[in-house]
Amino acid sequence: MNLYGKIALVGAGVLVGAVAAATVAGGNNSIDTVTRDTMQSAASSVPDEFLTVAQHPGTTTDFTKAAESTINGVVSIKSFASAPSYNQQSMPEAFNDPFFEFFFGPQRRQQTPRRQQPQRSDEDSQQPLGLGSGVILSPDGYIVTNNHVINGADRLEVTLNDNRTFNATVIGNDPATDLALIKIDATGLPTIPMGDSDALKVGEWVLAVGNPFGFTSTVTTGIVSAKARSISSSTQGRPMGIESYIQTDAAVNPGNSGGALVNLNGELVGINTAIYSQTGNYAGYSFAIPTSIVTKIVTDIRQYGQVQRAVLGISYQEVTPRLAKDKGLKDINSGLYVAEVSDRSSAMEAGIKPGDVITAINGHPTHNSAQLLEQIARHRPGDEINISYVRDGKIATVPVTLYNSQGSTKITAASSVNDLGCAFRKVNEETMRSLRISGGLQVTGLKDGKLKDAGVKDGFIILYINNERVGNVEDIERIHSAITKSDQADKVMFLTGIYPTGKKAYYAVDLAQ
Repeated sequence: MNLYGKIALVGAGVLVGAVAAATVAGGNNSIDTVTRDTMQSAASSVPDEFLTVAQHPGTTTDFTKAAESTINGVVSIKSFASAPSYNQQSMPEAFNDPFFEFFFGPQRRQQTPRRQQPQRSDEDSQQPLGLGSGVILSPDGYIVTNNHVINGADRLEVTLNDNRTFNATVIGNDPATDLALIKIDATGLPTIPMGDSDALKVGEWVLAVGNPFGFTSTVTTGIVSAKARSISSSTQGRPMGIESYIQTDAAVNPGNSGGALVNLNGELVGINTAIYSQTGNYAGYSFAIPTSIVTKIVTDIRQYGQVQRAVLGISYQEVTPRLAKDKGLKDINSGLYVAEVSDRSSAMEAGIKPGDVITAINGHPTHNSAQLLEQIARHRPGDEINISYVRDGKIATVPVTLYNSQGSTKITAASSVNDLGCAFRKVNEETMRSLRISGGLQVTGLKDGKLKDAGVKDGFIILYINNERVGNVEDIERIHSAITKSDQADKVMFLTGIYPTGKKAYYAVDLAQ
């Protein structure tokens, strides 16, 4: 198995697509030999008085206060899935990937018929799916983590630094930013104050706090190596994912996903998410989602039940010397070249045209795609931003009112049917592909109500209700209303669906008073 040049999501058990990387010629022995010989050669030509500098500590920075103030605000998150979902025949395609077994080891795949197995409780029958970290945002139990830490789980178990353990509920998630908000039933919890990732400087000391390999309350240090870093080409000019990472050299490993990146003031400046790795473990660089994005995503989920995403309505290319030459751009060395402008988009309404080069948003430079995506991700439909661009060698700045993907400024809230005790959201494309389904609605934010009484768990994807296919929230509301208003004595919704783990399930929801 070739593991060279991979970007690894640092929740144990998850690895994403390959990213090109330079390979190192020779093994460890040859590298050590070259290094030693080179140092000896250099030392022989340097006066002794200069060599004495290396004998002194390189820094006297004190990390203890930041560590002490933040370590209790980071939790360990274990995800579990029902054992039947690990059946060889029913296992989702993603779990058959050899990279999955590289992190977890070979999975126990139940091959015996279910009727031959002893009766067990739901929790006893569940298998560990992954391990990650989370950051406590409020004393009443709201916790932010990575979406890949909780994705596919039937149950989430949160362990605090004082060893108290709670089951968690998923409040909402956002695959585009790889963030999720969960909640435990607790009060008086220690929190980490939200810091300003914009104020973070390259070269500044930071601490990574998390639970690598299951080792709780682990703190590592490093510096900010870069900002607004993109680690894949999948988002280039397309609204598929939002990447604008803080790059650090703080040691981060599987299990750190969702943990805290804090400054020396003990303030949260990022959520640790991924590593650049040739082996699956830390190899020098890690990546964190900045709090400028985290704050907005978490606020949206809590306030509206889902993320309010604004779009500019353009396709673009990063300016390179070759592109500048091909397009006849003069005295422009960086920026985003506008290739197309969508009809009735916010960009078109503001007068942005193909051939313009966007150089800044609200005064923040947009040298690359990551910087533009970060700036747009901070805003909701209806917000006004200022875009600076170059056209025919002249610089201009225009106000732009952002629209949503439907071309309006409307804020949308996650729909719910009150007595069901949950909200619903459309299933993302990634999940549909992995489960080989074409639609459905996913249960989110499950609370006390009729679905919970029927045994439905958070994350369940409803495909059919009473043998009628479900495509949107309006379908659920219509079917629910028809049943409750009918003259029949038995008012039951029969749900057919599937969990993200691949486990199929059927529920009878009694709507009778």
